[in-house]
Amino acid sequence: MTVQDGIQVIAIEEHYLDAEVDGLMGPGFNPFRERLADLSGVRIKEMDEAGIDIQVLSHCPPGAQAFGAEAGVILAKNVNDRLAEFVASKPDRFAAFATLPTQDPKGSADELERCVKDHGFKGAMVHGLTDLTFIDDKRFWPIFERAEALDVPIYVHPAPPHPQLVDIYLKDYVEDYPVILGPAWGFTMETATTGLRLVLSGVFKKYPKLRIILGHMGEGLPFLLWRINHVMSAMNKPGVDVVPFKEIFCEHFYITTSGNFSDAALLCSIMEMGADRILFSVDWPYIENSPGTDWMAQVPLGKEDRTKILSGNVKKLLKM
Repeated sequence: MTVQDGIQVIAIEEHYLDAEVDGLMGPGFNPFRERLADLSGVRIKEMDEAGIDIQVLSHCPPGAQAFGAEAGVILAKNVNDRLAEFVASKPDRFAAFATLPTQDPKGSADELERCVKDHGFKGAMVHGLTDLTFIDDKRFWPIFERAEALDVPIYVHPAPPHPQLVDIYLKDYVEDYPVILGPAWGFTMETATTGLRLVLSGVFKKYPKLRIILGHMGEGLPFLLWRINHVMSAMNKPGVDVVPFKEIFCEHFYITTSGNFSDAALLCSIMEMGADRILFSVDWPYIENSPGTDWMAQVPLGKEDRTKILSGNVKKLLKM
């Protein structure tokens, strides 16, 4: 079960759907619901066929984020406990990120700690805005404080952009091209903005060992690093610290290949961030496994860098 040359393959943005969340969301909320709900049938069969040894499972959007603070805390515990039970039944094939009730930041921090200490979870995944607020807002910093203390990363996953931005920027094309709200542009717009805001927020100055993961080859930010860094470094506004954007981004962020199997995007990201910061992901079941592993088998990299991306980097980051 390897791509080539005996390299272990670990994919870390691979989603599933808990039955309780599915029931709360109602029928039809996710067209991939049948595949998402499958934990050990088609999922493992397709992992084997594509040569994926391990998936790090994370709940698909919205996870526990959409159900209010009090209900979300209870739901997150139930969902995470069920995921932990499954992972414990197949520890050679699966690991997990926690879902967090972000409407209660303190409850989220406590749930993250419980999942890491009691269940061996590798970190947590958050999805887009909470109460139409970006995750860099200081109300959410207890999550980052706890993640740093536990030495685990937070995976910032996309969700649709703010409705007002959709109305201003995208509404003219949504009817004919609904994917523009998701992977075609909306997800990138929302998540790249989150990454930018996190750097500017000062959260990494407060928590210098905090690590953030962005999917989809960094949501375009590696391509723009030089330009953002150039203008930010040249800014000279009294009372405002100069932000060494590229230095902060490359020190605190990891990016994954999920749903973006592009040689050019990968090579750009390696040139800007280094191969040590790239993690293999597929984005199953939204993206099929085989295109991801087939692509990695032919990318113009040596074995050392290919090994880092396929499993070496994530083993260090997640202590696997």
